[in-house]
Amino acid sequence: MDVPMTRRDFFDGIAVSCVAGAGNAAPKLLDPPGPLTVRGDTSEALSVPHALRDGRFWAHAGPAVPTGESYDLVVVGGGRGGRGAAAEWLRRHPAASVLLLDNHETFDDHETLEEPGTWETAGFDAVMCDEESFGADTLVSTATPGWIDRLPIARRARRDLRALHEDPPDWFPGTTAEGRLERLAGLTYSAFLREVCGAHPDAERFCRTMSSAEWGYDTRAFGAIDAWGTGYPGFAGLGLSRAEPSRYNSPTVRRHWHGRPPATAAPALDGRARMRAGSPVVSVRNGPASATVAYFDGHQVRTVEAGAVILACWSAVVPYLLPGLPAARRRALRQAARVPLLEATVRLRDPGAWRRLGVRSVRWTGAYWCATAFTPPDTVRMLATPCRSELGPAAGSVAGRKELLMTPYETLEHTVRGQLARLLGPAGFDPGGGIAAITIHRWGHALAPEYCRPWHAFYPDGPFPSEAARGRFGRIAIAGSDAEPAARGEAALKAALRAVEELAP
Repeated sequence: MDVPMTRRDFFDGIAVSCVAGAGNAAPKLLDPPGPLTVRGDTSEALSVPHALRDGRFWAHAGPAVPTGESYDLVVVGGGRGGRGAAAEWLRRHPAASVLLLDNHETFDDHETLEEPGTWETAGFDAVMCDEESFGADTLVSTATPGWIDRLPIARRARRDLRALHEDPPDWFPGTTAEGRLERLAGLTYSAFLREVCGAHPDAERFCRTMSSAEWGYDTRAFGAIDAWGTGYPGFAGLGLSRAEPSRYNSPTVRRHWHGRPPATAAPALDGRARMRAGSPVVSVRNGPASATVAYFDGHQVRTVEAGAVILACWSAVVPYLLPGLPAARRRALRQAARVPLLEATVRLRDPGAWRRLGVRSVRWTGAYWCATAFTPPDTVRMLATPCRSELGPAAGSVAGRKELLMTPYETLEHTVRGQLARLLGPAGFDPGGGIAAITIHRWGHALAPEYCRPWHAFYPDGPFPSEAARGRFGRIAIAGSDAEPAARGEAALKAALRAVEELAP
């Protein structure tokens, strides 16, 4: 009770429920003592955006105070797209003054959100058929012959999995190649296994998290057309050409198909731009001579003037910053539901238990953390995908994010220790004394939404909501990876270049 309280404390948590009457506000979750650190979309980083969303920010913010600063460009959002926009602007205008503003406490937080697909690139050499799925934990190495026979699933399910991997039949006899692709485009992979292949429920349950590490949701939301394009089991009997991807394949699958490498990080700014972390933007307004950008510095609202502004933030935030946007653009922006993720980095005091385990990376079939991987000399990486996949990518992301943001940090720590104990305990691991440090990056808004079948009937022909959402608005351009119908990391840089071009004199 003796800790000083800043004005930001009144925008989220208990202070708001007491002072503003927001009885549904979540309690603020602070880092507990001990080896756990939580970064990313913490309650501190999200407090002001959530207060804007709920209409309670300006009641407590106080009047804006001008800083007297003026910039040629202000960029809202310090991720790959924001820094890419700043770098491109400075390439065109080397003497320009540029300011980047971000709601996170450090710009380095964005660097931990890796390009989707890094988990799948190496592949998993083991699967934990876990208690949540099959009643008991059984670790099975998939790198050894006959591994399907060792799975703790029904006999018929093992038979079905062998058929899917080794000799799947033609599921659509008498159908043209285009017709087969159209059928796949209308199904999720789970629905394909259940409804087309007639696979045993245990077989579908075993496969369910195959897509989670790359996509942030499981095969109940992952399209069968992209499962075919990614090489999942069950499609070999369809006789479909592998020379080119289907027009229905998502941008990420098409990029992987053609062997294009993941998007690189944004060019380094090398001190050429000012960067203010922990400074969520709360308002952007066009003016006759310049735009005015207001941000919250933790104590009060400050304003700067800008010749141009690029919004490289989440699309869903933009309508709260620009209330003058046309209704159609506001609706389109709000359709972009980003996928939540959790990434944990666990430093072990003694990595010998993992080495004795004899595997490199493990996919879990139903536990909270769906992937674990060892990085020498002493680090375990873990990934959790809170999306409620049974609801689909968009609705599932919204529901999963709400649950994630209400999950206490100590619960996250408990799940990390618990799953490592289950995995490494038989090899002599102590989940209490065996862990030196845990860092969890909580990303409620992690992966940009990607248009894909069967969820977006307008894909691939359009028109796309992102096209209706973006475009110049006075001195302001809308960027961010939500604003392009492209693969995720690629979309951020593509949107950044487009936004700079839109604002070019």
